[in-house]
Amino acid sequence: MCGIAGAWAKDPTDPSGDALRPMASAISYRGPDDGGVWTDAGHGITLLHRRLAIVDLSPAGHQPMTSTSGALVIVYNGEIYNHDDLRAKLAAQGLTPEWRGHSDTETLLACIEAWGVERTVSEAVGMFAFGLWNRTTGSLTLARDRFGEKPLYYGWQGGRFLFGSELKALAAHPAFERRINHDAVAQLLRFNYIAGPQSIWSGVRKLPPGTTLTLRSIDDRDATPTRYWSLVETALHGIANPLDLDDVAATDHLEAVLKRAVGGQMMADVPLGALLSGGVDSSLIVALMQSQSTRPVRTFSIGFHEKRFDESGHAALVAAHLGTDHTTLMMTADDVLSAVPRMPDIYDEPFADSSQLPTTLVMALARQHVTVALSGDAGDELFGGYNRYLFAPKLWKSLRLVPAPLRSAVAQMMTKALSLNGGSLSHALDRLPIHANLGDKAYKLAARLGPVRSVDDLYASMLAEWGLSDVPVLRGSSHHALIDDRGAWPVIADPVARMMALDSVSYLPDDILVKVDRAAMAASLETRAPFLDHRVAEAAWTLPMHQKLRQGRGKWVLREILDRYVPRTLIERPKMGFGVPINDWLRGPLKGWASDLLSEDRLRRQGLLDAEIVGRQWRDHLSGRRQLGSQLWSVLMLQAWLDRQGM
Repeated sequence: MCGIAGAWAKDPTDPSGDALRPMASAISYRGPDDGGVWTDAGHGITLLHRRLAIVDLSPAGHQPMTSTSGALVIVYNGEIYNHDDLRAKLAAQGLTPEWRGHSDTETLLACIEAWGVERTVSEAVGMFAFGLWNRTTGSLTLARDRFGEKPLYYGWQGGRFLFGSELKALAAHPAFERRINHDAVAQLLRFNYIAGPQSIWSGVRKLPPGTTLTLRSIDDRDATPTRYWSLVETALHGIANPLDLDDVAATDHLEAVLKRAVGGQMMADVPLGALLSGGVDSSLIVALMQSQSTRPVRTFSIGFHEKRFDESGHAALVAAHLGTDHTTLMMTADDVLSAVPRMPDIYDEPFADSSQLPTTLVMALARQHVTVALSGDAGDELFGGYNRYLFAPKLWKSLRLVPAPLRSAVAQMMTKALSLNGGSLSHALDRLPIHANLGDKAYKLAARLGPVRSVDDLYASMLAEWGLSDVPVLRGSSHHALIDDRGAWPVIADPVARMMALDSVSYLPDDILVKVDRAAMAASLETRAPFLDHRVAEAAWTLPMHQKLRQGRGKWVLREILDRYVPRTLIERPKMGFGVPINDWLRGPLKGWASDLLSEDRLRRQGLLDAEIVGRQWRDHLSGRRQLGSQLWSVLMLQAWLDRQGM
């Protein structure tokens, strides 16, 4: 895992080489082990790199790296898990270069020189983002892995093209112009994240997952990303060509595919462990790791003193059964207070999934013991784990029978009931053991019942923190975000499959993977997600839906595999998700910090948000009439980021 950056300038007098080292220094935590700069002053190109050494710890893995022919220069972030297999393919074709080491960077370069970029990224199994300069053609190519595990931003600033792993790398260029993208602000408040390809800065974009971008010249401003792999096409192909296997055979097949993915991701020349929540996904990954390890796997989890959010006890039981070397950190108010001020630096564009707080802490905990950690991310999207996949179709089946005016009346009654007596009913729902934040979700449902006209509307409303017409922005719109751009949705007949595909190309790359990458990299920790091996995804989409959702529960086939390693009694419980007690924290240890950031005078001075609406929401939350922690968190993360930017 590393950090990359680059600049291509039309003007030969533009800063280059060592003068641009601040671009790499801004993301040095992504690669604390080594750094490098390569420049071709004649072409105005500079490539920069920060290295976290994982495979081949020797200087042979130093970047920027030049190919043996001298024609190609690369800066690369990620891991190619099948790079030994790729070397074997080169050897079989008589295309083996004189290897200088055994790094996957060198493998990547050799494959590109032999096969070209498109075939190489199509054959690579792994996560990556890279910038490649072709000295022969004078062209620059950017590439990003299939799911977007590794970030890559790019854009023009005047006559310069900049790219980097994080926005702060681009912002460190002396020509960078800080102009806020108001549509991105609207997206942040509506969904808690900024949807790709947009970013918080005007003129800067995220390279979409599964694409490459080639600039033939510095003036090639019309260049657009080219897709080499598509989750939607994978889903459509799998749905059209399902595996015809009985339950046992399907379980055997997927177990073999997953076990291969996990084994491949255990490749490292440094200490390796895993994140363990005690849920199905992470428990299965750890079980498959332990089954392929000769020593106890190091596992890590985070816990809360608020019992309705705490799964650490479940994780400890799973760890004990599997025989891992387990460590738990119990999150305290002091931990929260120390973590919150770091969020604008760690997530260098505003990001508001409140589970970023425990994620940041568990990554730091893991880094004290290991350099690489595997996780269970993407199991929900691929195998139907989110409650909305079960809840939305069932609810819509009932709602469609109720006239819209009556639904609106019921919604108003629900909202009023939840607000009575200082929100006592909402508080009571929140404290039920069956699900965290149930009161908050009830408010959200009540607010969205009236406008819902289809199961797609219901799904979109479940993803949004603010209603489409309620987002308190003075300028900008979220209509460019995929969830609000209904015409761009994949044409998949089954509404559950449609939701799963949409989550995989929006919520997964723009929320989950952003959260994990930034939190891990802030601690100089590499995380790996075996479910994001594209062969696992392809296998998942060939399974019929009844082998994913069954008897009112998701992830049926994953549970069947896990049963072979862990007693069902340790796993079977209502899904909690990685929630945090944000409502209580904002009335408790974070109240002073939040009150300062939500000052109506401050909001009016900034001119981005409707100060009256935000102020009313804050007062309603403090009084206990409403449970608005999730909505307010998006505003707070924006405000904290603006404060950090001096804006």
